[in-house]
Amino acid sequence: MSEQTNVVVIGGGYAGVIAANHLRLNPDVAVTLINPRPEFVERIRLHQLVTGSDDAVVDYADMLGSDIRLLVDTAQRIDAPARTVTLASGGTVDYDYLIYAVGSTGAALTVPGAAEFAHPLSELEHGAPLREAIAGIRPGEPVTVVGAGPTGIEMATELAETGHAVTLVCGGVLGPYLHERGRKSVAKVMRKLGVEVVDGPDTLVTEVRADSVRLTDGRELRSAVTIWTAGFDVPDLAIRSGLATDAIGRLLTDETLTSIDNPYIVAAGDASAPSDSPLRMSCQAAIPLGAQAANTVLSRIEGSEPAVINQAFTGQCISLGRNAATIQLAHFDDRVIPLYIGGRAAAMIKETICKGTVGFLAKEARKPGSYFWLKGGKRAQRLAAAKAAASDRSSRPREVR
Repeated sequence: MSEQTNVVVIGGGYAGVIAANHLRLNPDVAVTLINPRPEFVERIRLHQLVTGSDDAVVDYADMLGSDIRLLVDTAQRIDAPARTVTLASGGTVDYDYLIYAVGSTGAALTVPGAAEFAHPLSELEHGAPLREAIAGIRPGEPVTVVGAGPTGIEMATELAETGHAVTLVCGGVLGPYLHERGRKSVAKVMRKLGVEVVDGPDTLVTEVRADSVRLTDGRELRSAVTIWTAGFDVPDLAIRSGLATDAIGRLLTDETLTSIDNPYIVAAGDASAPSDSPLRMSCQAAIPLGAQAANTVLSRIEGSEPAVINQAFTGQCISLGRNAATIQLAHFDDRVIPLYIGGRAAAMIKETICKGTVGFLAKEARKPGSYFWLKGGKRAQRLAAAKAAASDRSSRPREVR
């Protein structure tokens, strides 16, 4: 009889769920998934939770293999030498291997008044209070969304489509990832929906008040409800556990997603930083990383050399209400190209992708190994080029002043 290997996955998001399901390719692996919530959160639908077009959750019974142990708790500390995880409830869980997939969250609200008066939108728990705040204002009262990434754009357009007067404060450029053509497509739909876009170099928010926001250029915008979507952060579990991280707390790994500190810890998703060069925060990156993290663990269990990560991007999908979207296309290495899909066709594609994302996870639960991903991002070449460029810069003589 084969010896059982215990693998603990911390985090039940996109990366953690696919990793837990994929590990079951080896029937001698016992999988425990630790997550603070009893349901899977579709973070790509949080803006819909606010307006009521979706509840943004899926039952784990539909997402996880029946033999996976779901432990609804919070990991407080990883003791790497002892190979244990301390839980908020007071207990501990032993592991042979651990997959670190704690995901990401919104940036800390450090702007004066933001923590008191702004509503964040990065967690499931933010949805209900924000929905109540929106329901409590009179028709026509101004709503301000701070942050012009995908979450900010989607929240602004979702609210505008339901009749609210919305201002989107970019703090710079609208949709920083987008090509100029894709950006114009987004701006066009926002104009049709009546969203006022405040962009440019002097549009950072310097203060949030109960009924307004102030910008770096001195303007003060009335705001009955202010929604904060700017920036992102990661949980500090790795830092608290004494593991090596990058500047914001992502676990540092090699190109097989193995922690540079410990061969029994593997990372995936938004909280991983392979070669100190993390992939763009997205479920598009997280799900393949989760599957590859599982493959690394499976390789180590069988005594073979793990493969380096190999995955490609296709672009970015942004909903613009329920009836439109912009799909920005990109090279496999995530450099955008001057091509996009817009309008109702894009909205249909975006919805298909959202449903398909959950479908991939659920299918992996039923049939481990069924998930496949696009490869060919040429990551190794790009890392080598970046390393060579950095070495070249460091070897140049510096001007003395």
